[in-house]
Amino acid sequence: MRLGYTAAAVRAAEAPLLAAGHGEALMRTAAAGLATVCRRELSTRHQTGSTRGTRGRISGSRVVMLVGAGNNGGDALFAGANLADRGAHVTAIDVFGKMHPAGTAAFTAAGGHIEPFTAERMSELAALLRRADLVIDGVLGTGAKPGLPADLAALIRAWQGEPQPASAGAGTPASAGTGTPAPVASPSQLVIAVDAPTGVDASTGACGDTCVRAAHTVTFGADKAGLMLPDGAAAAGQVTLVDIGLDMSSHVPAVHVPEPTDLTALWPRPQTGDHKYSRGVLGLVAGSARFPGAGVLTASAAAATGVGMLRLLAPPEVTGTVLQNNPEIVTGTGRVQAWAIGPGAPDRLTMQHAITAAETHNLPLVIDAGGLSLLTRPLETSCILTPHAGELVALLSRLGTGAPSRADVEADPVTHAVRAAQVLEAVVLLKGNRTIIARPDGTVVAPAPGPATLATAGTGDVLTGILGALLATTSGTDIDLADLGGLGVAMHARAGTHATHASGVVTALAGEVLEVLAGR
Repeated sequence: MRLGYTAAAVRAAEAPLLAAGHGEALMRTAAAGLATVCRRELSTRHQTGSTRGTRGRISGSRVVMLVGAGNNGGDALFAGANLADRGAHVTAIDVFGKMHPAGTAAFTAAGGHIEPFTAERMSELAALLRRADLVIDGVLGTGAKPGLPADLAALIRAWQGEPQPASAGAGTPASAGTGTPAPVASPSQLVIAVDAPTGVDASTGACGDTCVRAAHTVTFGADKAGLMLPDGAAAAGQVTLVDIGLDMSSHVPAVHVPEPTDLTALWPRPQTGDHKYSRGVLGLVAGSARFPGAGVLTASAAAATGVGMLRLLAPPEVTGTVLQNNPEIVTGTGRVQAWAIGPGAPDRLTMQHAITAAETHNLPLVIDAGGLSLLTRPLETSCILTPHAGELVALLSRLGTGAPSRADVEADPVTHAVRAAQVLEAVVLLKGNRTIIARPDGTVVAPAPGPATLATAGTGDVLTGILGALLATTSGTDIDLADLGGLGVAMHARAGTHATHASGVVTALAGEVLEVLAGR
């Protein structure tokens, strides 16, 4: 897993090194790493639509830097000096009128040019930024927060254009509010942010109304949590971590991001000597006469993920179709190691009995859809709750903690998922185009976004089946439920790349599980 830390944790890890007088050494190490990425990106091939071109050599490239007052600006200035030494034409826009002294000296000695920033020169400087082959954003870095000074925000908008709403057509700049489209930098322009894009909260990913939108962010010492979370990740683009010698071992990561290798490393594997009961038995309450397909999808997904046995509690309209697809599934009650309930509006009494059984025998469970409506208190066993934004609103409202709107949840999924996890003392897997998995302690798992083809009816039922199977096959182990949720989401996304609809995800799932078990 890739680990992300808050800005406060990174500053605390830097503190002993700064106290020992290593501040300039840290800055020069960071700047060298930044310059390496800039040189590579300037000199390598890049993708523009379906056509490949070449940026050309570093020598002669036009580089413009937005430079702030602190160490972040110093990193940019030392990197700019490195590029100027290699023949690039480098201009630094002095945003606050007080650039890092040593960095400024190195930059000017290398032939760099400095432009002061004033509101009167807004159009001129914005045009300078738009003409650049490379823009380096070195204004605020880790200390960046939403809510920029008005002049700086105006410069960013004049350079990069107004942020587009999600529904805006690709390549279509949004109106600046005057009826005239705002100027926009070339889509092929390279923008590299230093540590974190200006305007992005390095701890939470919040962006506010205006922020720099980078193609690449070079961050130092440790990955920043905000660059792994919604909005912040979109603004940061590709993230490269430069090691500057920080010891993060005593700091708790705020964000875990599963990587592809985690699937092969952590996925539960059948062992020699296993039998159907030791392998894991899942109790499933899913489907109804109104929504029989949800029961079929959930049961089929759990079977494809792999369990020793699946016991399904559902009406005949569901069980008949399920058994046609998966005759190995057992209907009725019996011994189980975990429960999954809720897809397809099952009978409420049956779901309540399953919850009671889980609490009585201390069994883990995953609760989705209709099962979420039964929750009025924290459960006395470990569980994963899987609401989408609308279901989370209803859940928080029912718990009497004050209900956000759906728009509130979608705008800030981390805050609301963590809030629900704390209130219910459970892991909350908030489904969306960027799924967030929150623990009661406030830390989160943020899997990479899945393919857009998963935005279709029934894929949530498939995810519940995957999670239920994982709960059953890892029952009795010490695996963290949020990390397990991350594995489930990652497998769901992997299977989703081979499908256009929910039943197609199920079809692809068994093959992808076998690939992971084979170490691929």
